[in-house]
Amino acid sequence: METIDFWNSYLTWRTDWLAKPSGTASNKPHFTLNNARIPIDCCCEITEKGTGETRQFVLGGNCKTERVGAERDIWTVPNADFVPVFSQDEFMMIKAFDRVGKQVPLYPPTLGDQPERQVGRVADNFDGVRIDLPRRAGVLLEKTEQVVEAVLANRQLVARSAYETARYAVSLDYPIKTINANERDGFFQTDTGPILFPDLDRDPDDLLTGFELAFSAFNTPDWTEFILRVPTPLTDEISVYHYSHPVRLDTRNRIVQL
Repeated sequence: METIDFWNSYLTWRTDWLAKPSGTASNKPHFTLNNARIPIDCCCEITEKGTGETRQFVLGGNCKTERVGAERDIWTVPNADFVPVFSQDEFMMIKAFDRVGKQVPLYPPTLGDQPERQVGRVADNFDGVRIDLPRRAGVLLEKTEQVVEAVLANRQLVARSAYETARYAVSLDYPIKTINANERDGFFQTDTGPILFPDLDRDPDDLLTGFELAFSAFNTPDWTEFILRVPTPLTDEISVYHYSHPVRLDTRNRIVQL
């Protein structure tokens, strides 16, 4: 069977200020051209059962806010954790500062402040976007002993967790970065992420804005426990983004060895 080769999967967006000024920058660029390449951590496909329409979303790897090309003071202050979520037509840039609600001005400042979740159309903000998800032949590991053996042999492993609601069918594909294995008792348990966790109470055109970041864990084929990154209170006045909200779902899990 085939599965996504996440070790060679990338999201790349091209910004060319001479062709199309960016609406997502928070500082004046040193160059008019940049190609930002980020590894893909998760691919989420959501199918609306009534129409059969499938939408694909990818999660880019976590990075930090920066000034590209600066001779010094590369890191912006205040600095943010930054992750992108893209479909072919839309994007969401997620920034998390030291507390929930903090924002910085966009460049130029006439654009106002950048929200923590900036959503827009690809065609309006970038000179081009590539989503490269190459596939490779793999072996479905159907027995616990096979998974344990693959872990101890340092094989590349990809998970799929699938589930459904009355309206939607969801499949989450993601690389297994962290996993526990026990060859004595015949046991394994994933603990990996981040991945995308959708809000399936939303209409199809609003699915992008409802994603949360999550980690997933399972040790059987039929359920997964997720822990979601959500605003988490520290005091009555201050909240931070933290993985603090657990959710358990009945899922169909599989592990494929590349």
